[in-house]
Amino acid sequence: EMIESGDYINPSFNYHPRFNKPVLSYWAVAASYHLFGVSELSERLPIALAAIVLIATAFGLGRAVGSYEAGLLAGLILATSPRFLMFSRRIIIDMWITMFMALTLLFFVLAEIHTGRESGIRDRGLGVGEGGLGVGDRGSGGSSNQSPTPNPRSRTRWLLLMYVAAGLGVLTKGPVAVVLPALAFLIYLGLERRLGDLRRMLIPSGVIIVAAIVLPWYVALYAQHGWVHIKEFFIDENVMRYAQAVGTPRRGIWFYVPVLLTDLFPWSILLPAAVATAGTAFVRRGAMSTVQDRVQRLLLVWIGTVVLFFTFSRTKQDLYIFSIVPAVAALVAVLLVRAFQMQPKSVPGRSRVSLGLAGALLGILGVALGAFVVVPGRYPLAGSFVVAVLAAAVGCVAAILAFRGRIKHASIALASVLVAMSWVFVLVSLPDFEKYKPVAPLVDMIKQRATPESRIGYYRFALPSMAFYMRRQVFEAFDLETLKQSFASGQEVYCLMTDEDYRSVKDTLSVPTHVLARRPLFDVKMRAFLEGNELPEIVLVSNRP
Repeated sequence: EMIESGDYINPSFNYHPRFNKPVLSYWAVAASYHLFGVSELSERLPIALAAIVLIATAFGLGRAVGSYEAGLLAGLILATSPRFLMFSRRIIIDMWITMFMALTLLFFVLAEIHTGRESGIRDRGLGVGEGGLGVGDRGSGGSSNQSPTPNPRSRTRWLLLMYVAAGLGVLTKGPVAVVLPALAFLIYLGLERRLGDLRRMLIPSGVIIVAAIVLPWYVALYAQHGWVHIKEFFIDENVMRYAQAVGTPRRGIWFYVPVLLTDLFPWSILLPAAVATAGTAFVRRGAMSTVQDRVQRLLLVWIGTVVLFFTFSRTKQDLYIFSIVPAVAALVAVLLVRAFQMQPKSVPGRSRVSLGLAGALLGILGVALGAFVVVPGRYPLAGSFVVAVLAAAVGCVAAILAFRGRIKHASIALASVLVAMSWVFVLVSLPDFEKYKPVAPLVDMIKQRATPESRIGYYRFALPSMAFYMRRQVFEAFDLETLKQSFASGQEVYCLMTDEDYRSVKDTLSVPTHVLARRPLFDVKMRAFLEGNELPEIVLVSNRP
């Protein structure tokens, strides 16, 4: 819509102004359209690039807190997590804010490595070169005789890049991209008894950088609309969403516990053990503390700050805490790499049990997939049998290896099967999954019949992609009266809704209606899945036969 109108100041959706989020994600997709043409691929490309950057960020954090091997494993953990894979293929603004917040953390970590002795960082465990970092490991998967050689110029560079990432985050989703990192870093420096380092954080330069990135768009917005949309965004979309539940039911204080354990499943099952292991860095303080210890403490503070901040928010969404996943991947990687170096009998029980439980749960899910999906043939999907067998068989093997203390072999088995499952899912299952995505084929049918005067839209079940495929404004009817008005307009109407909704409203409409087509929709709640209920259907309803 930006490209069609030539208006790059005012975001819109469905040809209506939309100011609930800043503009950067719109610009990114528009740039992709300009480069590659308007298509599903070019729309998803910016999110895929954000996912690649996040994997690289996990590598950087893992290397900083552990070793090169830990960095590689951290990136692999993130890349092989099914939930992360799913998000990297969807248009989700949270992937972008996660990327910028993770980069803010990484650049602060790299600046911290270059801070030097004046802040009390011990000269052991981490080798730092001019351009980046080389990591030795005190029991974390590497070794180095290098001493830290902090470089003030490199520290300045990383801090300035940190402010660039924070500014881009603000232009993506608002002040949370500055508030949360600032809060986490302030808590960290307070725990380290180094609040005096705030004077060396280049804060005036940071304010200028963030303002230079953010203010031009807000000034342009103010010039056109005054304060109205700016106030709406900062008050309604930030303060009010934190102070009261908006668009979601009230969710309890424990809402994020299962989210923590599923965001990087199955690897996130190791998070409690990883936190317990990293927590020993709080014991090694003062003269016994190394740079690695400090980075571990920083990652723990980051995770805790983000989770607690959103725990006390009245509006809770699972993706709100997704910015912790690179840090979680890094800590889990360090836990595993430490265990790699041990003899099986010497591996701590928490490492054995956690990794064994991760493998066992993956195996159980494979069995469940076979029992409830593959064997009954309820939801036929190409590749599902292979995925079920791989998960069940290799998950159980990984669990056995882990319980016997063979952590490296178990990790390799788990990573390998997750990679294999991902390839089967992407190359085999996803193409077949298109039959459960009804909007595109139904829109094609509408295009063949509709005229410019036709009213086209959807009822109750939100289908925002309809505007993308139609390339025109569609009506959104979330209540019966709006639907009745559309059908009573005297115009030709084409409306998508669930079959269940159609059966409940067809007798209340003032004109005869016809179902022109129907398509299955994969929108199954857990209870319906376990009971083997049929998939819901989306129907195309019209007042024309």
